[in-house]
Amino acid sequence: MGYRYGEYHDGPDPLAPPYDVRAALDEMGDAILSGSSPVHALRDLLKRGLPGAGDRRGLDDMLREVRRRRRELRESGRLDGTLEHARALLDKAIGQERAELFPDPSDAARMREAELDSVPEDAASAIQQLSSYEWRSAEARQTFQELRDLLRREVLDTRFKGLRDALAGRDPAMTERVRQMMADLNDMLDRDARGEHHQADFESFMAKHGDLFPDRPRTLDELVDLLARRAAATQRMLASLTPRQREELTELMAQTLEQAGLGEQMRRLGESLLSRRPDLAWDTPERLAGDQPLGLGDAVSAVEELADLSRLEAALRQDYPGARLDDIDEAAVRRALGRSAVDDLAALRRIERELEEQGYLLHRRGKLELTPKAVRRLGETALRRVFSSLDAGRRGDHDQHDAGAAGELTGSSRPWRFGDEQPIDVVRTLVNGIRNGGTHPGGVHAGGARAGGARAGGARAGGVRLAVDDFEVAETERRTAAAVCLLVDLSYSMALRGTWSAAKETALALQALVATKFPQDAVQIIGFSNYARVLQPDELAGLDWDMVQGTNLHHALLIAGRHLDRHPDFEPVVLVVTDGEPTAHLMRNGESAFEWPPSNETLELTLAEVDKMTRRRATINVFMLAADDRLRVFVDEIARRNGGRVFSPSAERLGEYVVNDFLRLRRAR
Repeated sequence: MGYRYGEYHDGPDPLAPPYDVRAALDEMGDAILSGSSPVHALRDLLKRGLPGAGDRRGLDDMLREVRRRRRELRESGRLDGTLEHARALLDKAIGQERAELFPDPSDAARMREAELDSVPEDAASAIQQLSSYEWRSAEARQTFQELRDLLRREVLDTRFKGLRDALAGRDPAMTERVRQMMADLNDMLDRDARGEHHQADFESFMAKHGDLFPDRPRTLDELVDLLARRAAATQRMLASLTPRQREELTELMAQTLEQAGLGEQMRRLGESLLSRRPDLAWDTPERLAGDQPLGLGDAVSAVEELADLSRLEAALRQDYPGARLDDIDEAAVRRALGRSAVDDLAALRRIERELEEQGYLLHRRGKLELTPKAVRRLGETALRRVFSSLDAGRRGDHDQHDAGAAGELTGSSRPWRFGDEQPIDVVRTLVNGIRNGGTHPGGVHAGGARAGGARAGGARAGGVRLAVDDFEVAETERRTAAAVCLLVDLSYSMALRGTWSAAKETALALQALVATKFPQDAVQIIGFSNYARVLQPDELAGLDWDMVQGTNLHHALLIAGRHLDRHPDFEPVVLVVTDGEPTAHLMRNGESAFEWPPSNETLELTLAEVDKMTRRRATINVFMLAADDRLRVFVDEIARRNGGRVFSPSAERLGEYVVNDFLRLRRAR
């Protein structure tokens, strides 16, 4: 049996690597850290497109393409092309008849000329009057018949796209077949309105008339949608003409349908479609400004496509309440932008879905929120960025992926406990599994290439079944643990100076660093404005600044002190990120007192907490984000009393300074 390989044409590449959802979260993280909500960050990502996903277009790229296509259609031609063509054929037929009558000196010829002189100016009335005229010129008769065939094809093409080609000949049987199709269609719609329609009825209809519908709808609803959009486009095309053109063309279409014996069936169909799809813009005018005259069917197709593009543009903008990617019509995307755009839209929908399914986003109380898993990912990303900016040549300052959390091995082992970072003692673990007979319920099969075999002393030929109780870890020397306090200014001035995003990213990076490289450390993030509060890791990313007055460093130091007191055996580390001197303190009744310029009481109480930190042997390092003279005087006083250091980094390098300083303190201990 042979196989043949070739280029894959339909759909996304089946061999393409799966999209890395973490890259999308990192892209969202930049906006979230800058103050955007998760839902707005996700929408911005979907509008820009997906990084590293095979150059997938975003909604904005699709929107630009839709608008370009709309401009092209508006400049494609004029809507009155059929009227112009009909008038030209009418004038040609009358001219040919006059040429035939001119040499004839009889009174009968003069009477015919007088009848031609009385033909009305508008094409509909003229064609109606000449329908009963006995043409003497064979060429004129043929031209007039060409005019009627043209109108029959164009008028039916306004309602049934593709019929123009099917009716290219003058076969009366084809017109009768169209009449029968419309009668069957109206009967099917009537049965559906009464609730008597079944899919088998539709399939029987398509087996009989399917070749008249090139789009090959699969259900009655799909067929109704196709015909309703076409009928609405016809009405919009008529509404776009001048009143005189609209009246003339409407009468011309009605005459054509009546002469073909289709008038009553078309009226029934139009009423049914309007009742089923009243949401379509049936009478909204659509202006076309091109120079090329369009036939009636082509004009309706242009208006229909413009209507599709208008709806698609509104859906792609996603600027209405409750907007979702599911609102975008995939069929409309395919018609307007092609199959590749459908794949791009599917990729956008997939990333939105996978962010939830993989546990990064959560819908809670009608809001989209980041999960703790997402916050950890943002912290890891922030930490990688910090490490990438550090000098790789300085020992300990670069990202060391193989660094463990434990110290030197002691040579002994102990049973594994949840949360242990120490390496597994493989030999002792396997020995435990063999001794226990490998009969633990819920155990795992380790190392076996064969699933079966005789058991000998608990061992299986090819592997050992292990349970959780069998695992042992190698004991290590205990490292010195640190109690870490990061105090972050939440005041509104941080947002005004553009330093708020950097402060959040720094907090996330420090949290990630301690969790991954120093798990024995106890870290606490404290935010302060008029009051101070402990910030949980899962709320850091979505945290916003406080639009209140006050920079209450006094309260923040009080909370930090309690954290250090709960870990008396840990090395104390206190880091302060602020852009202003303290302007508030906590009173005895627990309320915040604000005053600008800072009162002596605020400064004294804050410095008193600094002195307490000094007695706890905690060095306070301050990262100053503003070049303010009063702030510099204050932080210099903290350094003099405590012995800590003062840094003045730019917002872009804040994370680098904080992490580097923390690592320096840890190495020193």
